[in-house]
Amino acid sequence: MYSLIVLHGIFLACAYSGGSNLNSIPRKIIQYEDDHVIMFKEEGVWNYSTMLIREDLGLLVLGAREAIYALDINDISVAKSKVPWKVTEEKQKECTSKGKHPDIDCRNYVRMLHQMNDSLMYVCGTNAFSPTCDYITYSDGQLKLEGKQEDGRGKCPFDPFQRSSSVMVDQDLYSATTLNFLGSEPVILRLSPFPLRTVFKSSWLNEPNFVYMDVVQESEDSPEGDDDKVYMFFSENAVEYDFYNKLVVSRVARVCKGDMGGQRTLQRKWTSFLKTRLDCSVPEPSLPYIIQDVFHVRHKKWRKSVFYAVFTSQSSSTDRSSAVCAYNVTDISEVFSRGKFKTEVTVEMSDVKWVMYNGELPVPRPGACINNAAKSAGIMRSLDLPDKTLQFIRDHPLMDDAVRPITGKPLLLKRGALLTRLVVDDVTAPDGQSYPVMFIGTENGCVQKAVNYDGEMHIIEEVKLFQNAAPIDVLRLHQNQLYAGSASGVVQMPVSSCSRYFSCVDCVLARDPYCAWDVTVQRCSRVPTSPEKSKGHLIQSLKDGDATRCPSTAPVEPKIQTLVLGNNIRLLCHPDSNLAQVTWNFAGKPLPYSNRKYTISNEGILIYNASTTDAGRYTCMSVERVKGRDYTQTLAIYDLCEQSAAVGTDKIKTTLGILFESYTTSSGLHKPEEPPSYSKNLSSERKWIVMQVVLAVLSVMMACLLIWNLYMGHISPFMCCGRQSIKSPRNLPEREYMHTGNDYVDGKQQMARPCVTTNSGLEVTSFHRNITNGDTPTDIFILKNITEESEI
Repeated sequence: MYSLIVLHGIFLACAYSGGSNLNSIPRKIIQYEDDHVIMFKEEGVWNYSTMLIREDLGLLVLGAREAIYALDINDISVAKSKVPWKVTEEKQKECTSKGKHPDIDCRNYVRMLHQMNDSLMYVCGTNAFSPTCDYITYSDGQLKLEGKQEDGRGKCPFDPFQRSSSVMVDQDLYSATTLNFLGSEPVILRLSPFPLRTVFKSSWLNEPNFVYMDVVQESEDSPEGDDDKVYMFFSENAVEYDFYNKLVVSRVARVCKGDMGGQRTLQRKWTSFLKTRLDCSVPEPSLPYIIQDVFHVRHKKWRKSVFYAVFTSQSSSTDRSSAVCAYNVTDISEVFSRGKFKTEVTVEMSDVKWVMYNGELPVPRPGACINNAAKSAGIMRSLDLPDKTLQFIRDHPLMDDAVRPITGKPLLLKRGALLTRLVVDDVTAPDGQSYPVMFIGTENGCVQKAVNYDGEMHIIEEVKLFQNAAPIDVLRLHQNQLYAGSASGVVQMPVSSCSRYFSCVDCVLARDPYCAWDVTVQRCSRVPTSPEKSKGHLIQSLKDGDATRCPSTAPVEPKIQTLVLGNNIRLLCHPDSNLAQVTWNFAGKPLPYSNRKYTISNEGILIYNASTTDAGRYTCMSVERVKGRDYTQTLAIYDLCEQSAAVGTDKIKTTLGILFESYTTSSGLHKPEEPPSYSKNLSSERKWIVMQVVLAVLSVMMACLLIWNLYMGHISPFMCCGRQSIKSPRNLPEREYMHTGNDYVDGKQQMARPCVTTNSGLEVTSFHRNITNGDTPTDIFILKNITEESEI
């Protein structure tokens, strides 16, 4: 019972106001398309999970399974060079004999790539559970392994699917991985003239899962003469909480770059290693979220640098969710430099509990870097630290305080597919402010672009990068290009595609820092690098989403649709935004969603068992609410024409009427436009057409009578050359009639298609032809043969 109370009091997050707003959805979802990304993959090669950007060489160096590639950084589909790095047959057999899979585990997975200098790179691979490192060069357009293989234990993991992290600082390699085949001996290691490592003790590292590490230049402009720090992010089993099962928590740790170990205590061990819990509380009560990836947004002044981190739930419930939290470097540094320590105490039958240490601390402060105060006391390096300080830090590496996010809550909370990786780009908008735009990879092969506006998280879009829904394993950002790697391939995409927004309102409501509506060219364009120069020509409103400055647009022209009695009719309407609500009006009145005759979705409306009462005008509108304002747009208008119900009318009369109408239209005669309420006036208009048809039929009959008299000799055949046989109606040739008119589809002028009635025994087919070289668009209607003479 005590365990549950402690767990509930410490780990379960309390709900706070505004939490429901954190569950954001993307405004646009871009499905997978081959034409909006550049992709690289090679047949038979997998796990493209390691990247190194070499801007000086114009390369993206890519590490995969048993291969290293040099790709053109501007077009990764161009592979400039490849070097294979396969395991030997002997190594593969040795790996298999230890119970590993020969085709999955016993291969060489490139897991680490670092630049040493302008000409040399350092690469490490798992090498069939026998980690190996080597040096690689690029010259004359070719990659080359130097063949100077080194032991990779402590630098690269044995298991290709185990997380690890590393960073190169001033030619010194810092790595966080495992030291043995079983993966049971974790280590944070530095390879330098003074190699150091962590103590193999559960209070230091307890089954960790390493995620990320990077250096912060804290020695710059430091009045205390502080040292640079290397920060590590990982998750591990908590030792400080009493729980019936293993409880995983997220951690941040750090060491001093100038650490040289202790003289007698902690020899060749870190004397500055400290760690603390990283908090990312969500509104709902849950177990702590587990860190998955981190990105360091560097600033010229290191105190303004920020770490962005992705977390996922560890709960076994079906409601899987992820969160993104941001942390100031100064907040993390404050916990380590001034926070309280935790200590072990023995209570209740020798059970070990972790409580806050309230005793007196040794001097210098345990875990602190060698600063001006220490040097004034004669301690010039960590080798000079007293044993009392070293013994304390050996037994008390854990801090009592947790690091809280900048906003006190997650920037983003997302349910559904779990988030895996992220990168952040700092974008300067036309308003002169900088906005951090996050690109977040998911487990189903998508990337979400999101930005936080004064505590409001806005997901601009979600783009599906991989057709096979492979998890995003690595993300890199360079010069407005995003690179994403997975098990199946690598994708390159631009950070923005402003051409996706077709209208000013859609462009402004997207609230994309990269995009703005250019008034001069009337399109959504990329914001220039110096937005102040074209500020007056751009319309953008990021925080407020104010689209009232947008110019008015031309009205949407209706599309004519035929109503076939008894059929199901679908009217398409796609909103520009997932955040917009779609409404339909019929004959000027709102269409109720509860009506069982209709099914309304984001794809459009489906009318079941259409009847004459369904004829009329349908208007599709979207309403998007942003910052208390409603923006209504008319997306589509349909005029649904009722099909003729006059089945008993002579079919040839109906056909000739259509031909007559086509003829008058093609001849330039005026055809009155049908008003919105044309369905009510349709019968009277048909009467007028029938009268014209009757006259046409009488004319035809008179012509036939004249021909018959000529044939029988009742009239002198002075105008004929001889007898001619009259073909039966069954053998009448097909006739073509031209029809012109106007209609609008998606805002573009197209040919008009009248509501054509087709009955049994008569088939009328319409073909559409667009002529763009100055000709008039036409419709060709072909009257096919009448199959029964009795119909004449």
